[in-house]
Amino acid sequence: MDFITRSKEIFNQQITELQKLSDKIGTEINEVVELIYACKGKLVIMGVGKTGIIGHKIASSLASTGTQTIFINATEAMHGDLGMVSKNDIVLLISNSGSSTEILNIIAPLKKIGCALIAMTGNTHSVLAKEVSLVLNIGVEKEACPLGLAPTTSTTATLVMGDALTICLMERRDFKAENYALYHPGGALGRRLISRVKDEMFTDIPKVYETAPFKDVIYEVSNKRLGMTLVYNSNEQAVGIITDGDIRRAIQKFDDIKELRAIDFMTQGFKRIAQNELLTEALEMMDVNKITTLTVIDDLENVVGILSIHNIIDFRQK
Repeated sequence: MDFITRSKEIFNQQITELQKLSDKIGTEINEVVELIYACKGKLVIMGVGKTGIIGHKIASSLASTGTQTIFINATEAMHGDLGMVSKNDIVLLISNSGSSTEILNIIAPLKKIGCALIAMTGNTHSVLAKEVSLVLNIGVEKEACPLGLAPTTSTTATLVMGDALTICLMERRDFKAENYALYHPGGALGRRLISRVKDEMFTDIPKVYETAPFKDVIYEVSNKRLGMTLVYNSNEQAVGIITDGDIRRAIQKFDDIKELRAIDFMTQGFKRIAQNELLTEALEMMDVNKITTLTVIDDLENVVGILSIHNIIDFRQK
């Protein structure tokens, strides 16, 4: 068997089913998002088996993006874990068939607690769908499994619907990178999101004056190894910048470079960023302006450092 072809067929089958499911999404997603957004308690996701595994992932994604969420295995809920649910909570029940015994058995106790119930199910006419206030349809026509038995496309659909719900709630809460970092303080991702410009800038600032001869400019650019130097006037104000590119263009433009002074070929003004800005903001500014360095300023707009893309290239790739 050609497993390359077979793998592509499976991908295409799932993509087709997801597109069909996407076309079925209606106003119910708005109602679910607003209900969860206004929740005074927490969101509790319940499932069993493979949908339970997907439910656990959805709960983790929601919890890390600003929605207080926990996952409880529906079977364990019937044996004591139901004590983690309160009347102010919303419970999201996941069952592709809508007839899982473990899920149906938990409905009556949840209603006695008084919490709101919503569902993700592939059968919008199921017992589960009739017992809850809102339903997110995750129904697919066919599984990728050739026997039609192993949950494949249906679990993919559940996962994607969970991602859609997570992102919609992120946007509803205006969830920022700073907020994300609060829930991810450890590891490279957390450092990436909370790092400030001042944490990565060079404080040994390349500097020449407007009257500096060409050779001194080259020396300063080479010595500081940042591919640039700032140009200052006699009042100690930074008024321009000279980059490697400016030097190359000057060599091509002027016949006698020995007579050149910094002011003759500098670029007036320069891009700058405040030292307390997030490093992610600096990287975006560099990308937009297609530059490799940024001048860093303090609250009084004094130059206090230089941020170089070469110094933080590993940061960008993580």
